[in-house]
Amino acid sequence: MTDVPPASHRGRFAPSPTGPLHFGSLLAALGSWLLARHAGGEWLVRVEDLDPPREVAGAAAGQLRTLAGFGLVSDGPVLWQSGRGPAYQAALDRLLASGQAFACRCSRSALAADGGVHRACVPGAQRPDPAIRLRVPDGARADFDDAIQGPFGQDVAAAVGDFVLRRADGPWAYQLAVVVDDAAQGITDVVRGADLLDSTPRQILLQRALGLPTPRYAHLPLVVDAAGRKLSKSLAALPVDAADPLPALRAAWAALGQPPAAVAGAGTVEAWLRGATTAFEPSRIPAGPVAAPHNTRDANRA
Repeated sequence: MTDVPPASHRGRFAPSPTGPLHFGSLLAALGSWLLARHAGGEWLVRVEDLDPPREVAGAAAGQLRTLAGFGLVSDGPVLWQSGRGPAYQAALDRLLASGQAFACRCSRSALAADGGVHRACVPGAQRPDPAIRLRVPDGARADFDDAIQGPFGQDVAAAVGDFVLRRADGPWAYQLAVVVDDAAQGITDVVRGADLLDSTPRQILLQRALGLPTPRYAHLPLVVDAAGRKLSKSLAALPVDAADPLPALRAAWAALGQPPAAVAGAGTVEAWLRGATTAFEPSRIPAGPVAAPHNTRDANRA
């Protein structure tokens, strides 16, 4: 069951507050926003603030201000995952009660010999605080047709094994939180970066286990630096400038495979977004990685 009425297209952008938004984040936000607007649908923002040790004080508020400076404002209240513990616990309790989840005291070092893939608990494992894992049956796989990347499938049992739903140190795992929240918000279309493509089969298995709907998926091209590294891991990943958003918007538009001339005449963010909504062609989005613009180090001069 979802907490909101169904929609023909409801997308979302879900940043983690680990720092300011960089060009790769902007591409994901703009791509998901454009696909929602192209379909005449809604676009929501969710803050994935589930891992306090990795979070930067003030980052979430800064990210929301940056999005607003680019004209990308949530169509509904911003959802903060840090306040969603009871919903995650209820889902976990259901999985535990049905035997689909179990407590695991294995450490990472104990699983290292199997490449970190958990298929059975190591005899005698005595980690004091257990993690909770989803029990993945042998041969369990998930296949789906990604709107950008095409057909994709994975034998989750072999590639990932029994995966974590709640970490041993307490925080909720991304896989559980994202599945519960996508259903609660009535998300019909998950649009995000291609670095999360191989997470999708796990989420589909979890949706099945909880009896939740599976949304459509579209994984946008990954933005990489000159060395081929994901931009968020690169020194090139300096913040985009919300005080001068048009250059970075134009660069993101080009990275999404759209013709620059279609929005060349827009002099304000509002006019640019109107023109982009009209001219946007989803079929032009590339599947493979795209290079960060040469001026990503100073996006206000893009």
